[in-house]
Amino acid sequence: MKKIFRYVLIAALLAGVVFTFVYLWKKSRPGKEVYELATPVNGNIEQKTVATGKVEPRDQVAIVPQISGIVSDLYKEAGEMVKVGEIIARIKVIPEMSTLNAAESRVTQAGLNLNQAQRIFDRTRELYQAGVVVQEEYDNVETQLKLAGEELRNAQDHLEIVRDGIASRSSQASNTQIRSTISGMILDVPVKVGNSVIQANTFNAGTTIATVADMNDMIFRGNIDETEVGRIREGMPLDITIGAIQDVHFNAVLEYISPKSTENNGAILFEIKAAVAVPDTVFVRAGYSANAGIILDSSYDVLVIPESSVVFRDGGTFVNVFKGLEGDKQVFEEKPVVLGLSDGIQVEIKEGLTAEDQVRGALVTNKTGE
Repeated sequence: MKKIFRYVLIAALLAGVVFTFVYLWKKSRPGKEVYELATPVNGNIEQKTVATGKVEPRDQVAIVPQISGIVSDLYKEAGEMVKVGEIIARIKVIPEMSTLNAAESRVTQAGLNLNQAQRIFDRTRELYQAGVVVQEEYDNVETQLKLAGEELRNAQDHLEIVRDGIASRSSQASNTQIRSTISGMILDVPVKVGNSVIQANTFNAGTTIATVADMNDMIFRGNIDETEVGRIREGMPLDITIGAIQDVHFNAVLEYISPKSTENNGAILFEIKAAVAVPDTVFVRAGYSANAGIILDSSYDVLVIPESSVVFRDGGTFVNVFKGLEGDKQVFEEKPVVLGLSDGIQVEIKEGLTAEDQVRGALVTNKTGE
């Protein structure tokens, strides 16, 4: 039994030694390389860049009150349509005490002046009728009476405006009624009933009551890298895609390229704007993020091959043309070629190849010979 076990062990050791030598011998043999073969075909090459940005209305108008006060009524909400002159909100005026007192004092003074002018006019009229006063003096007194009456009415209007924000004689043009200055959609109403608002003045832009925009006139606003801004021009077509609207492409025309750059995280960018054609069947909300595809250069119906088949060496460009098989080994001949436009995947061949040639592509296998 021991002899049998010994013979089996020796046989196993010999088998292991033989297997090791065979394996090492196979590994030492040169590998057999097999490459894909690519045939030049007629195709299109486009060099594109993508600008990131957003789609927004061309003009967004902030509706600001012309008088300070408290919002007493809101007649519109965000998303509603308005026309020019339509009332959006109403403001209740809270007058300053010093201004109110001054306006009341002005009314009192104007009333006293009117009473005095009336008495003088009554006496002068009696004297004029008696032939004591000449016509010129009578006319002057009558004019002073009319001026005093007009001053009283102006003082009363001023008091009403200070106290109520509106004069009874001009109620149709009240500053307390906040009206839309353009036709469009209300994008935002940032105030609520009861909020205090201030008027627009030299030192302050005022409180925005609402933001109104024409949603039928949309633009793409984005940024493009400095390395590509020199290759674009106004009037170029853009292909706009919006992340929130799947499988819909919008045509656009480049309208503006900023003459001044901005820096973002070390990258130099230039702002661009493009007019977007939005179909009536699609509703685009203001502020949607979007990408703009811009074709920088193109070549159509030209001979193209995969760029990975091109060898770049010593300032030249070459391809390995398939010549046939020697046994099971592929034979290639290196030829110089003249390249054209490239999109990073395909490259245009201007000279050096025909549609009948086959060129070496990617390595498929690299097996050890048997």
